Amino acid sequence: MARTTPRWTASRTAGVAVAVMMALGAMLTTAPAQAAPKDRDTVVVMTQNLYLGSSLTPALAASTPEGFVAAVAQIYATVQYTNFPARAEAIADEIQARGPDVIGLQEVSRWTTGGINPPPGYDFLAILQSALTARGLSYSVAAVVDNASIGPAPLALASQGCVQPGPVITCSVTLDDRDVILVNDDTPGLTWSNARSGRYADQQVFDSPVGPVAFDRGWASIDAKLGNKPFRFVNTHLETEDFPLIQEAQAAEFLAGPAKGGTVIAVGDFNSAADGSTTTSYAQLTAPGRFRDAWDDATLGSGFTCCQSSNTPPLAPGALNNPVSTLRSRIDLVLGRGAARADSATAVVVGNTPFRGVPPFWPSDHAGVVAEFRL
Repeated sequence: MARTTPRWTASRTAGVAVAVMMALGAMLTTAPAQAAPKDRDTVVVMTQNLYLGSSLTPALAASTPEGFVAAVAQIYATVQYTNFPARAEAIADEIQARGPDVIGLQEVSRWTTGGINPPPGYDFLAILQSALTARGLSYSVAAVVDNASIGPAPLALASQGCVQPGPVITCSVTLDDRDVILVNDDTPGLTWSNARSGRYADQQVFDSPVGPVAFDRGWASIDAKLGNKPFRFVNTHLETEDFPLIQEAQAAEFLAGPAKGGTVIAVGDFNSAADGSTTTSYAQLTAPGRFRDAWDDATLGSGFTCCQSSNTPPLAPGALNNPVSTLRSRIDLVLGRGAARADSATAVVVGNTPFRGVPPFWPSDHAGVVAEFRL
């Protein structure tokens, strides 16, 4: 829109000039220094497992159809109790405070309910993006990998009208698991393209009363540039340490595929303790010539990120109502290779303190990690 220059009298112009000069002098002596613009060779990244809201152990351990139905109701009651909308506010606060340029999220769950008068569902991605938008932040969904899709399963929550006289179960619930890459739209000079995703060939399959269940774990990546500095950003969630051979095979596939060669920043829930106490995946990832860990135990301490544990029947395990942290291992990693060099003094664990005084106390069962790389 064109701007119109106002007409001023000579005397008024002179008066205004004096006032402006006085105001500028005051600003030079009293105004706080402005933050220096971010170094264009430096990119800040974050990894955060959002936590699907409940342990799935009750359903995986069920041995009868009746036991499976009861387990699903227990799990979804726990998902409601752990209140992702409230947790998303805490996670958005961390993102606002740290200002990461690229974020890798795991367990970006979508709980979809159906049937007659079902309880509300939850789309974790939409909920988190709404919380970010409310803070004036703009993060685009750059890449998504769709992992497990479990259900629809019968949802027998009698207190919410899902069981009619008979009894007839009238509600259902479906869990979709995703890993997501978000990119900060407000980072000057940051561009991205070539969003890709895939699932690992090796997957753990569980037998259940309703048939085989697999989490179909995978990875997502983008090619990015910060100014004229290119890098690939990869996000993944490997199988748990309970199935070491599957997890280690996935780590090898990760290294041979999306994380291979060039300048790469890799983040995720790798489920392999950095101290080597569980599986060999961490050692594979950080072997000579592969990735460098952005976290330095000698400089920064233990950096535990997993996991907040609670077991309070009738809720399922993982209700996030433990007031004292139970983080005891470091499995959420930020890794770099090629020209991506981390400053170990700048990495920080986030979400490892209670965000409020009533349950759920924790933003997730995992803490997140934020690190800075010079390209």
